[in-house]
Amino acid sequence: MQTSVLVGMSGGIDSTAVCSMLLEQGYRVVGLTFVTCDASFAAAEAAASLAKRLGIEHYVDDVRDEFRTKVVEPFIDSYLSGTTPNPCVNCNRVMKFDLLCRWADRLGCEKIATGHYVNIQETAEKKYYIVTGDDPRKDQSYFLWRLTQEQLSRCIFPLGGWKKSDVCNYLGVNNLDEAGKDGESMEVCFVPGDYRDFLRENIPDVDSVIREGSFVDTAGRVIGKHRGFPYYTIGQRKGLGIALGHPAYVLKVNAEKNTVMLGTAEQLVTRYMLIETPEWVDAAPVEGLTVRVRYRSTPISCDAPLPVGDGRWLVRLHSDASAITPGQSAVFYLGNTLVGGAFIASQRGINQWIKD
Repeated sequence: MQTSVLVGMSGGIDSTAVCSMLLEQGYRVVGLTFVTCDASFAAAEAAASLAKRLGIEHYVDDVRDEFRTKVVEPFIDSYLSGTTPNPCVNCNRVMKFDLLCRWADRLGCEKIATGHYVNIQETAEKKYYIVTGDDPRKDQSYFLWRLTQEQLSRCIFPLGGWKKSDVCNYLGVNNLDEAGKDGESMEVCFVPGDYRDFLRENIPDVDSVIREGSFVDTAGRVIGKHRGFPYYTIGQRKGLGIALGHPAYVLKVNAEKNTVMLGTAEQLVTRYMLIETPEWVDAAPVEGLTVRVRYRSTPISCDAPLPVGDGRWLVRLHSDASAITPGQSAVFYLGNTLVGGAFIASQRGINQWIKD
């Protein structure tokens, strides 16, 4: 019996290639496009056109209200709490893959597929692991660490063994090169430009919520004025609006005091970080772990996290990391296999647990 696969279609290069590849492999393919913001109506139209060319069913789901509640508002709240969010990590679990599974049930599709550049591995114990894509420049495993076992059990990732250039060539050979003609998707799909402009446009009474505050040095001395702490992220150097006679970087953001601490590049470097409530595919590995502290960062060898209380865990890194940023993800690997992840927590008080 022919297996049915529901593909999340964006109208772009990757999801179009996935549909074509799965058809060639003998699957019954159905396309689904989510309208998450006003700008994504154009993507839905492009996806519908491509689905027609491929001869597959295509559906559109307007999820703007749910997306606003589950993704956009937490994104805004994160900045207002002094952390730097990664909305894709949240969206993949609570929106994209959750909705794909719900729609798959409705349409009688056993499997779901997306254009992510990752692989998947099933163990004899029926555990599902994400494995990095074969092209390290495109690997997207970092964004998928929060997917549930139920979601992963239904996933197919056809592009895991492909390079982007080969995917583009594949579309050309198959006369599907109109896919993605409007360019690649943005880093944050609902933020068309600078996130600071997005905050100003989406926070009522923004000037009373985001107020001018103080730049401080590492001794707590006031050294200037900033425009409001949500407009600054850890490691930022450009656009600070202050001249100190030497390069300055954001070291800390304090939402309670509305202060932004500045210092040197050397002061951003650490071999320790605090994470919040890690999630593991199985039991936490004792040794051999590496961790990525941001997308595209080089994996760093590390010790297994140790609980220190208050829902936080301490991770000792075996080499230097820079600009550890609360709100971002720490994603753990054994070799190329993703074994767990966590959100980077506030680093406040970390020195009390460092034994060096």
